Amino acid sequence: MALSPLPAQDLAAKKPFARIGILTSGGDAQGMNAAVRAAIRAALYYKLDIYAIYEGYMGMVHGGDYIRRMTWETVGGILHKGGTVIGTARSAEFRTREGRLSAAKNLLEHEIDHLIIIGGDGSLTGANLFRQEWTGLLDELVANGQLTRELADRHPTLYIAGMVGSIDNDMAGTETTIGADTALHRITEALDALTSTAASHQRAFVVEVMGRRCGYLALMAALASGADWVIIPENPPSEDNWEDRMCEILAEGRQVGRRDSIVVVAEGAQDRHGKPITSQYIKTVLEDKLGEDTRITILGHVQRGGTPSAYDRNMSTILGFRAVEELLRCAEGEPAFFMGVQGSRVVKLPLMENVALTHYIGDCLSQGRFREAMDLRGKEFADAFRVLKTMVRAHPSTNGKVKKPLRIGILNAGGPAPGMNATVRASVRMAIEQGHSVMGIRYGFRGLLEEGNIRELGWMSVNGWAPVGGSELGTSRKEPEKHDLYRIARVLEENNINALMMVGGLAGYRACYSLYKERDNFDAFNIPILCVPVSIDNNLPGTDIAVGSDTALNNIMSAVDKIKQSAVASSRCFVVEVMGRHCGYLAAMSALATGAERVYLPEEGLSLADLSRDVDMLLNGFQHGKRLGLLIRSEHAHPTYTTDFVARVLDAESKGLYSVRQAVLGHLQQGGDPTPADRVLASRFAAHAIDWFSNQGKEDLRQHAFIGLQHNEILFNEMDRMSRLLNKDNTHPRDQWWEELLPIIKVLALPGVP
Repeated sequence: MALSPLPAQDLAAKKPFARIGILTSGGDAQGMNAAVRAAIRAALYYKLDIYAIYEGYMGMVHGGDYIRRMTWETVGGILHKGGTVIGTARSAEFRTREGRLSAAKNLLEHEIDHLIIIGGDGSLTGANLFRQEWTGLLDELVANGQLTRELADRHPTLYIAGMVGSIDNDMAGTETTIGADTALHRITEALDALTSTAASHQRAFVVEVMGRRCGYLALMAALASGADWVIIPENPPSEDNWEDRMCEILAEGRQVGRRDSIVVVAEGAQDRHGKPITSQYIKTVLEDKLGEDTRITILGHVQRGGTPSAYDRNMSTILGFRAVEELLRCAEGEPAFFMGVQGSRVVKLPLMENVALTHYIGDCLSQGRFREAMDLRGKEFADAFRVLKTMVRAHPSTNGKVKKPLRIGILNAGGPAPGMNATVRASVRMAIEQGHSVMGIRYGFRGLLEEGNIRELGWMSVNGWAPVGGSELGTSRKEPEKHDLYRIARVLEENNINALMMVGGLAGYRACYSLYKERDNFDAFNIPILCVPVSIDNNLPGTDIAVGSDTALNNIMSAVDKIKQSAVASSRCFVVEVMGRHCGYLAAMSALATGAERVYLPEEGLSLADLSRDVDMLLNGFQHGKRLGLLIRSEHAHPTYTTDFVARVLDAESKGLYSVRQAVLGHLQQGGDPTPADRVLASRFAAHAIDWFSNQGKEDLRQHAFIGLQHNEILFNEMDRMSRLLNKDNTHPRDQWWEELLPIIKVLALPGVP
């Protein structure tokens, strides 16, 4: 179920004397600190005592200084840190009843009977066993004189809330786990770097990534990086002579011009008979069968390290905050639960039911039921694998061609966004694979008004585009005017383009809507037309997330992290302006990811009263030892109260306690190579878009639509719904899921914020 916040006074009244303990257990994962920070500050917001249990279950067993009461300040400055600042350790003692007896005694010394556990399925299973034994453990402690009956009776139930910290992304029920996105960043960055050196020497690289019983990291990294082959536990090679098939594909790639061969293998890869497939074995095969100069790179624990990505910071923060709220909602005797993610929403899920399903998937792998295991991994996993099977080919197959092929024109429109090239690349290859031809249109709709901007795109013409930012086709914000429509119709007819795919932002959507409205006047517009959402602003109808917005958010986060380091060294306040046009998504989510004290959004507006309160907030903070101030302003938050105006007001009222600087991040938000999430989403959109076009040709349909991702479902909307889904000014969607998070952003920024 989707969760909605309750007013603080209502929720706190449910359990006014609850005391919460929080610990991290098992392997570390980037984002754990964000979850710890959010849970602690949420508890304090609800006026509850919360204790950190250091070193995981070991600290719970030993007690004493391992269990410490937390304050608002104790978790300041940890949001951007990898690992876990409260430590983690595997505890053999906790696996014994004697160890759990000691743990129960140590918890009740602080009257803790609500626990938040951040760890893998083993850690969460241990927590559930502890909950089940709780009454018996307390009775035993009372019987041997270590606990009073009065104290035991005050705490008859142990309440458990879990969050899954695992870079492998191997927990059923949730689409992603804490740390998985950051680990994918590390792997993709390494693969991008290896591709450069491999191409220079025409070498092969075998890259081993983590994923003992789950191929998520290997599969997504291979798709994101444009790797040439991947081996994962869920889909072992189907033939006994799979080595020959792999080498055949790689050899064909070299024949058509590829200068490198990249094979990605999950550490738990095996063949269909259960025999491990190691990176060393693959290296030997490539050297023996192809004569390739081959190197092995085992990425190892670098995948766990470093600062968490924007997604891991934000997702973990929301999970931590909601975990506290759901603990307060718990009724006596309620089973243990964990907080998961489905689409863009946080959900509450039964713990043991999903642990059992996780183990069942493992059983499927052990017993050779690979198709079932693949299906249970979810739609994103299945989509990625289907696309990758096409992407790795050196040329299209001869199977499965559509009976009515289309000549699809593809263009980029709107502002440049990372992921445009990844979308075009996947679209071109998926289209050619199904028998269509693709015409690349340069410079968006402007290109349809000028000569020489249309050329056919072949299989290898888009090789290497996946990791490249910007737009190889070129883009523009040009929206056709009334007098342009005749020329556009003529160009489409002259080039025999009978389908059109627009990959871009709001300007492109509006342009396609114009063609849709003119169908009765121009027969050339009575063709299938589809809009694919690629925009850093995330302001497009019919989708929770647009390709490009994740990269922009990470660009902002990285820049602001550096700005914070500069500011803290000299008692300084920064007002940072970010893009977004009339949508506050980037500002809001970057504020959440960087721990900004204040965010100014178009959706909320800005007043002099707001600025007055912010002056008071900053003065009070710096008077009490604060060294850093951070405020984020969306570029169109207010037409008069500009970033410069805000910075000048704050500086004029600083009373010498701090200095104020402004930072307008500008076009760096649109630049850089796309993140793995943007590359994978681009590929998913492309696959479903080409399927849509194939169906249009098969049924002789002439629909106009736009594709989107909603609750992790790929959906299509008819073009006539566009005006209903956009606000009255056509600048952003009417309903924006992320606005539900604004109260959390405010609560976590400053103590006592309502």
